[in-house]
Amino acid sequence: MRKTSRGDASFAAALAHSEFRAIFAASAMQITGTAISAVVSTVLVFERTRSPLLSSLTFTLGFMPYVFAGTLLSGIVDRVPPRRLLASCSLGSAGLTAAMALPRLPVAVLFLLLLGTGTLGGIASASQGALVRSVVPEASYVPARSLIRIASQVAQIGGNPVGGLLLVALSPGGAYLVSSAALVTAALLARFGLSPYPVAGRTDGTALLRDSLRGVRQVFSHVPLRRLLLLGWLVPMFSVAPEALASPYVAGRNGSPALIGWWLSALPLGLIAGDLLGVWWLSPERQRRLVGLAAVASLVPYLAFFATPPVTVALPLLVGAGTGSMYSLGLDSLVRRAAPEHLFARTMAVNSAGLLTLQALGFALAGAAARVTGPGPAIGGAGLCGIVIVICMRPRRNEVSGRAPRSSEEDRPARSPMTATAGLCKLRMQPQSKSSAALAEHRGNRYPARRFPDLIAVGSEAAEHTLCH
Repeated sequence: MRKTSRGDASFAAALAHSEFRAIFAASAMQITGTAISAVVSTVLVFERTRSPLLSSLTFTLGFMPYVFAGTLLSGIVDRVPPRRLLASCSLGSAGLTAAMALPRLPVAVLFLLLLGTGTLGGIASASQGALVRSVVPEASYVPARSLIRIASQVAQIGGNPVGGLLLVALSPGGAYLVSSAALVTAALLARFGLSPYPVAGRTDGTALLRDSLRGVRQVFSHVPLRRLLLLGWLVPMFSVAPEALASPYVAGRNGSPALIGWWLSALPLGLIAGDLLGVWWLSPERQRRLVGLAAVASLVPYLAFFATPPVTVALPLLVGAGTGSMYSLGLDSLVRRAAPEHLFARTMAVNSAGLLTLQALGFALAGAAARVTGPGPAIGGAGLCGIVIVICMRPRRNEVSGRAPRSSEEDRPARSPMTATAGLCKLRMQPQSKSSAALAEHRGNRYPARRFPDLIAVGSEAAEHTLCH
């Protein structure tokens, strides 16, 4: 493979770490098992109820708990070691999926089991995001995230037909057991392929719910981080419009139902191509610089849908739009740098919750807009709105250049009475010269204060006490 200007910023460098290979394989098995069970559940519910609404609800119930897990339960990622948490969630999902194989299971019970697997999946996703940061060097983090994203797209594309084939070859119960076996495999890969990393966050005995909500507030108190997260949620919210309107658009253009499958594969294929090209040909610095431009490029092809082009023209447009999703590479790097290390697992939990929530909202908004304007103009309008969002929320120049974000008040160590009384003494100290200030800034860039705030806080208090007394 072609390497970028930094040798570690490549797929090969990420895959050179055995622990990341375990995470990568476990993620692929987890997504495959989840995709198979989702297909089986949809078909099973429709056969029993003949209700399209209840059948589609199975997909919603699989992802809606991510909101719950990423907000009200996000504190658990700082309480349970990541290896144990990831393996336990996969094993728990396997057990719940195996229970779905019981004959004549009521639909209401099936929905409860889907809620359970979705909740465990949301927690596992946050733990996995934090683990990737721990097992690979900083330069390999973006290629590692890209590989997991590619595996997710491939597993989802392949999981749907595999689920259908299993329904034909086996019973629904047998298909559920195959899905459960994939989740057990994911649990084993996590348990025996990873080292016992400690939790990265801090806990103080607060109740889980209160601690989780406080963590969400801390994540959003960082202005640069908040803007990056919102950008990463809002662009996909508008990008899902073609997927939401695949069936009415193809039907409106008198296309064959078989074209719907090609339509739904176009964006994922473009995303895979964009990630591959971005990692192979763009340096990490250029990935960060092109976040805004690539995000706009992912939405510009949507503007052509104002003219409602034929399906044969729309498919290449969608592939091109998916290629622009390489903006995620630079965005991953910026989020990693903007998030304080002790809040990174919480950030991943909040990110998963926000991403899936706004994507679901995007499906609903696209459908509502299509009822008024038709599918083509609705897709074009989604692209236009997304471009405006990117222009308003694109990363700032100082964030791309690598300056550390300013810490929020909640993340700073509490001042002791000694530092409080030393405040007047600090006013009497002479200001630094320009050369000493530059040296301090240089040292601060080499040794970021946020990595060991407690040590610096204690040292500062001791220094002030010595100088003033």
